[in-house]
Amino acid sequence: MAEPIYRRVIVKVSGEALMGPDGASIHQPTLTRIAADLVAAQALGVSIAIVAGGGNIVRGVQVSEKGIPRVTADLMGMLATAMNALALETAIEAAGHTARTMSAVTMPEICETYERRRALRHLEKNRMLVLAGGTGNPFFTTDTTAVLRAAELGAQAVLKATDVDGVYSADPKKDKNAVRYDRLTHQEAIERNLKVMDATAFALARENRMPIIVFSIRESQAIEMVLRGRGHATVVSS
Repeated sequence: MAEPIYRRVIVKVSGEALMGPDGASIHQPTLTRIAADLVAAQALGVSIAIVAGGGNIVRGVQVSEKGIPRVTADLMGMLATAMNALALETAIEAAGHTARTMSAVTMPEICETYERRRALRHLEKNRMLVLAGGTGNPFFTTDTTAVLRAAELGAQAVLKATDVDGVYSADPKKDKNAVRYDRLTHQEAIERNLKVMDATAFALARENRMPIIVFSIRESQAIEMVLRGRGHATVVSS
């Protein structure tokens, strides 16, 4: 098998990725499978930090549409990411690897507060990081968080785990004529208003020349295959 093409990555795991067919916010078999895939990928000698989303519990934008102020709704979403991060940390450790949850929102009784130098020390000690709380600010998505943390922590790529096998011109679940892209530039993704990540995340990735690899987390050994450059994915790069 090919050697990993990246040695340090940020894996963005959306909240929806943790849901299963039963409609539960966190589907235990799905959580266990994702954790096993992450541990197998780390065993290749790759340093991994995970940014957890919270959409399976609370999505700030959707909550704000129901009358709750956007700032408050986004704070609720940050708390949801912490719940998912703790679930991922527990599953990763059950799969046999040490993990640490760090949150951009201070909650010392629950997990460590994110601080770049401390996060780097965890990675240097071969611990897997699970990052919660987004950027710690409202109006910024966890996609933007993933790119920001990748730049801060010296990652070589952001791996965006989704329910589909790449970037499409439209939602392939709704539009049977949607076209799948193998490669795109950050600028093309912004200009075409592709919804797989928000424009702020793509713009930050463009400025930092950070590749974004979009793939389906539902496929077996998906993370490992992407790291080896053989996964079925879309690469968004400069």
